[in-house]
Amino acid sequence: MATATKPKPKEAKNRPVHEVRFGRIRAAIWQNETENGPRHNVTITRLYKDGNEWKDSTSFGRDDLPLVAKVCDQAHTWIFEQAVERSNGNGHSENGDQGGEDRY
Repeated sequence: MATATKPKPKEAKNRPVHEVRFGRIRAAIWQNETENGPRHNVTITRLYKDGNEWKDSTSFGRDDLPLVAKVCDQAHTWIFEQAVERSNGNGHSENGDQGGEDRY
């Protein structure tokens, strides 16, 4: 199932703010502070074992693709939930204003 991790304060700059994982497919969500507030980027990786060492790859096989879609969907949902929380915390209405995350 999906898992979430929160970085320790001293590691916040080199750790994702959230992760979604199904099996060996992982979406890491990274937060970047901008003049217009936080923006998020997502990296998708597949974990695999090479001998005794775990590595990751950005290449996916046919059978990986349904899980890639699932982690992408959940990452997207998490990012929008964060934008809604920021909007509500800033006194903005709930009429679809997603805190600017969906504006480029």
